[in-house]
Amino acid sequence: MKWYIDLVIAYPILSAMVQFAILGTLGDMIAKWVQEKKLFMPFSFMITLWKMVEWAFLAILIKYAFVGFQGFVGGLIEHGMLPSYVENGVFRAFSVSFLMNAQFGLLLVLLHRILDYLPIGKVQWKGIDKGFYSLFWFWIPAHTVTFSLDKPFQIGLAAVWSLVLGLLLGLFNKK
Repeated sequence: MKWYIDLVIAYPILSAMVQFAILGTLGDMIAKWVQEKKLFMPFSFMITLWKMVEWAFLAILIKYAFVGFQGFVGGLIEHGMLPSYVENGVFRAFSVSFLMNAQFGLLLVLLHRILDYLPIGKVQWKGIDKGFYSLFWFWIPAHTVTFSLDKPFQIGLAAVWSLVLGLLLGLFNKK
């Protein structure tokens, strides 16, 4: 595990990009496999490549949000806008998760949808409500666990969660 921690500390943005490019794309593929029961490549090579680039780009935003919202919660505590018991442990993890998903999460869902449909030139807004709902039933609890971990493991677990959500959405949207 030391090699992973050293890598994530030395290259925080690049390591986030690689982890999300692989695991986020795999989550999209799993969702498609489950939905349509295709056993081989659910996307063309170019769409798969696009998804990897998309996830790598989103990883940059996610990494900055992870760092920024932890500072945001710290600032709110410092100014007495959140109670002091939020300073550590699960209350802090929940606060960071809730505030990040309630603010940045909405933007991320919209941006993710736009980027998903960019290659075909027309955004499909049907089902976007499921993306917004996932912030509350999935991402807030998942990121509460994520922000309970040491910082070097947080972005990696977030990338794993994107794969898990892909599987869940595939099961929920099975044809």
